[in-house]
Amino acid sequence: MVYADFTSEEQNEEAENESEQEDQEKQVIELSEEKFEKYDEAGLNPFGDRVEQNELGNNHFKEYIHQMSHQKVEADEKWGFYLITEGRIDWLLNGLNEVDLGESEETYKAILERWANGDFSQADQDHNTIWRMKDGNIGKATGVLSPEEEEEFINSKQ
Repeated sequence: MVYADFTSEEQNEEAENESEQEDQEKQVIELSEEKFEKYDEAGLNPFGDRVEQNELGNNHFKEYIHQMSHQKVEADEKWGFYLITEGRIDWLLNGLNEVDLGESEETYKAILERWANGDFSQADQDHNTIWRMKDGNIGKATGVLSPEEEEEFINSKQ
């Protein structure tokens, strides 16, 4: 018995594109919700990780700040985000007092202090500063979302 595949290349390509789009949509979720589902909440930091403040490194700060900035910025591509909360900002600021991160420390501190004061007017620049530190090449921020756009973004990820 011989089976033939009668689906066209166009149909296969369309299915692949839909699958890729679904994967990308799944990637832009509030990352800590996913982590909290997988781990016991005891002992987790505000981002859902088992990293304490005295264990924070440059990569943690880059990842946490970068993912939080996604809530505030326009970009062609975004993968994941952490909801910005006062608790998360304060936790990271306090963490800066626990570790020595060299030259990058001042960058993190400036961004986090600005955010702690409710100033997100240059969140796109903050995103791109961290994005460059992470050697980003896709997903450069092109502006700051309006409050309505931000709310829509957050609601679409919950």
